[in-house]
Amino acid sequence: MGKRKGKAAQLADDATGTSELNKHIREMDVEDGPVSGHASVGASEASAPTPPSANGHAPGEKVEKTSADYYFDSYSHFGIHEEMLKDTVRTKTYQNAIYQNEFLFKDKIVLDVGCGTGILSLFCAKAGAKHVYGVECSDIADSAKQIIKANGYEDVITVLKGKVEELTLPVDHVDIIVSEWMGYFLLYESMLDTVLFARDKWLVPDGIILPDKASLFLTAIEDGDYKDEKINFWDNVYGFDFSSIKTAAMLEPLVDVVDPDQVVTNSCLLKKMDIMTIAKEECDFTVPFKLVATRDDYIHALVAYFDVSFTKCHKPISFSTGPKARATHWKQSVMYLEDRITICEGECLKGTLSVARNKLNPRDLDIVLEYSFEGKKGQAKRVQHYKMR
Repeated sequence: MGKRKGKAAQLADDATGTSELNKHIREMDVEDGPVSGHASVGASEASAPTPPSANGHAPGEKVEKTSADYYFDSYSHFGIHEEMLKDTVRTKTYQNAIYQNEFLFKDKIVLDVGCGTGILSLFCAKAGAKHVYGVECSDIADSAKQIIKANGYEDVITVLKGKVEELTLPVDHVDIIVSEWMGYFLLYESMLDTVLFARDKWLVPDGIILPDKASLFLTAIEDGDYKDEKINFWDNVYGFDFSSIKTAAMLEPLVDVVDPDQVVTNSCLLKKMDIMTIAKEECDFTVPFKLVATRDDYIHALVAYFDVSFTKCHKPISFSTGPKARATHWKQSVMYLEDRITICEGECLKGTLSVARNKLNPRDLDIVLEYSFEGKKGQAKRVQHYKMR
């Protein structure tokens, strides 16, 4: 496993170039059938009104950038979009959800929130949408317009460059909202607040959102070797005490792919979200958990992952980012414990997990883990804090 980074930064590191991008998109044929159930959409340009500036400031005005500004800047890089497009679990699930349900899109007005290169908007247009409005705040919106024109959908798709919260749509209402809003830990760097804003402002009463359900899960893993490599390493660096860095390292969850053989407990459902009805305030929460050991082993870390579902489809489609599912670019979020817990089959690790958007930048997460354990071979009780930045 590797150093945790923001979704944009990690995807930029993972990307290997853009030369195969068009070839890969051509190869994503829905005839292949669903991959855990995925699909995507795109957007095009039309006579769009001039949007306000992306940062809300006058042209030429010098302002200090915040981490939120860097979030949008990072999504201007092609490598990030290549990595997401090549995540076939993600992209083909969206594609299948749209192509296999053309009756939902026929003659409908669609809003694509955070359209990126426009792939979801293109899926919707091809499925028969009357018009698609793709909104994108980063400079990749300019590329999306070119892509849409090159594919002959400029009369069906309009790309609007700006923030959803600040621009005006050319229509009063939309029938469908599509968005790939999920981030690491489900909510880190996510656009859920923006999707909810669009829902409340433009979605018709009987409209739909794709995907419309999301669930966050927690499990526990044995990971002693990697914890020694990444965390305990700081105790002795060439004979010197670097443990002050170890304290900071423990605060940062790692994002990486977990070997399913490392999982030593069941998975516990932490939070279910119905995107059609959830309120913004409900995205901050504190929930209990109970993890039951499936074998005698050690627990070095807890792991968070999520599932999403498209339940409005004729046949519901979903995918998982869990360690036992096919890997995605979201991977899993690993929170190392200060304790090494010696657990026997059937014993329980209990506690609560609190997740809150950071007050200075809502795209960041503050996480508080409180756990207790009473077993035949040991006890543990602790509160740990984590920050996803």
